Amino acid sequence: MKTSLIAVAFALVLTPVAAFADEDSASCTTAAKDTWLSIDAIKAKAEAAGYSDIKKVKVEGTCYEVYAFDKNGKKAEVLFDPSTGEKAGDEANG
Repeated sequence: MKTSLIAVAFALVLTPVAAFADEDSASCTTAAKDTWLSIDAIKAKAEAAGYSDIKKVKVEGTCYEVYAFDKNGKKAEVLFDPSTGEKAGDEANG
């Protein structure tokens, strides 16, 4: 019983760490940074993909991370490939 509780506690502690490690090493492209699209171009791509009220765009690993609202009005963090402008992933923030 004690071993089971320790295992569960250990899993709960490591889960957020794994999520941070994944996001910090986001990988969208192998293209050189000097070939990436501009932040304004990524904002335009995000708007074309249905995101609005873009609050911030930042580099996250080899991706651009866009903080905006989706077409349902929910907050979203969306990863875009900086060399193509294609959406690479997202995480809704209810």
